[in-house]
Amino acid sequence: MLFDPTRLLLIAGPCSLENEGVCRAVAETLVALRRSEPALHIVFKGSFDKANRTSLAGARGTGLDAGLALLALVKREYGFPVLTDVHESPQVAAVAAVCDVVQIPAFLCRQTDLLLAAAATGRVVNVKKGQFLSPQEMVHVTGKLREGQAREIWQTERGTTFGYQNLVVDMRAFSIMARNGWPTVFDATHAVQLPGAGGGRSGGQREFVPPLALAALAAGADGLFLETHPNPDRAISDGPNMIPLAELPALIARGLAVWRAARG
Repeated sequence: MLFDPTRLLLIAGPCSLENEGVCRAVAETLVALRRSEPALHIVFKGSFDKANRTSLAGARGTGLDAGLALLALVKREYGFPVLTDVHESPQVAAVAAVCDVVQIPAFLCRQTDLLLAAAATGRVVNVKKGQFLSPQEMVHVTGKLREGQAREIWQTERGTTFGYQNLVVDMRAFSIMARNGWPTVFDATHAVQLPGAGGGRSGGQREFVPPLALAALAAGADGLFLETHPNPDRAISDGPNMIPLAELPALIARGLAVWRAARG
């Protein structure tokens, strides 16, 4: 089992893998965090394909082969477990050959064939709750993964659609989803997206990442999912909701304090 209940799970990395320089910069900061905070269990994340861009003109990233090579580099040279998302069943085997965690994107969380293909790999499956689902409905998503013989499942909350171009987070979700018997994670950076509000791309309000992240940990979340970049304003995707890399250590220190307090 990869999840360790005695440590705070931190899934962190850039939205898109972009290039080796960005991956190394993020990994080096995470190494320093790992060294200073033994209560952290860090998983490096990055996407090889941003397959659901708002506009066809949006940059999609490295592609499968180059992205997996970057993730393999991070795993080999920095010693982190690695995670990436899959969008189609044929991608799953190649991703599982490199990654410790196979992630199901929120928009695809009800795609049965994709869930079963991920479950069959024997890897951890991190499934994001769709923006269109209630927390109560996640029992059916995890049920499909159980039926597919998934060895370990993580459930990630990333906000619920509220009207147009906005998301809200129901802090009851962590208690509700925990009833399914698997760890819960809060995706604090995607939760502050403003979908489609950036003129053909998503907008975001990164100033609300810290309060929401701390509230989720107080509400019982087992981990945080945080996208970060050395210069978010120059990132190829999701810049408005990513945490500047230099600000990550301070946020994690605050998060650990809340996580410890919430567990007595």
